Amino acid sequence: MKVLGIDPGYGRCGMAIVSRDGTTDTLIESLCVETSSTADFPTRLSQILTECSRLLDNHAPDAVAIEKLFFSKSRTTAMRVAEVRGALIGCAGNRGTPVFEYSPAEVKSATTGFGGADKRQIAAMLRMTMKIEKDIRLDDEFDAIAIAVTHLSMVRMNSLAGQSALQ
Repeated sequence: MKVLGIDPGYGRCGMAIVSRDGTTDTLIESLCVETSSTADFPTRLSQILTECSRLLDNHAPDAVAIEKLFFSKSRTTAMRVAEVRGALIGCAGNRGTPVFEYSPAEVKSATTGFGGADKRQIAAMLRMTMKIEKDIRLDDEFDAIAIAVTHLSMVRMNSLAGQSALQ
């Protein structure tokens, strides 16, 4: 099974294609789309959707896993990230790729076993549990990998429980 994990944002948007064969997770491709703060929002959104479309077209994932929106500070930022999320969900939907959403706590729990883990702990656990051959410099990219791994873990857990697999 192959999953596109997305950590949505409009300044930086992490994306990762992760596959699972049996119990082995493999990072196929990951990136962080960084947009210019001087560009208008439609231009920034277009850059993000171009990369998402490329990953969907090149890798044909079985599912897209995206982080649920969680903000407590800026309403403006939350609204823009929500718009990015909607566009990304639509991008996957246009291709018939199912989309699954996970909260930050679900991602932390699935990747580290602890819902209060920090970004450093998540990155360390991902490096221990899967082969990551590239240098990843931004947390957004690790977050996208973790979101994809979360979906793969949920599919496996449901399969073991005898429930229909999420795909």
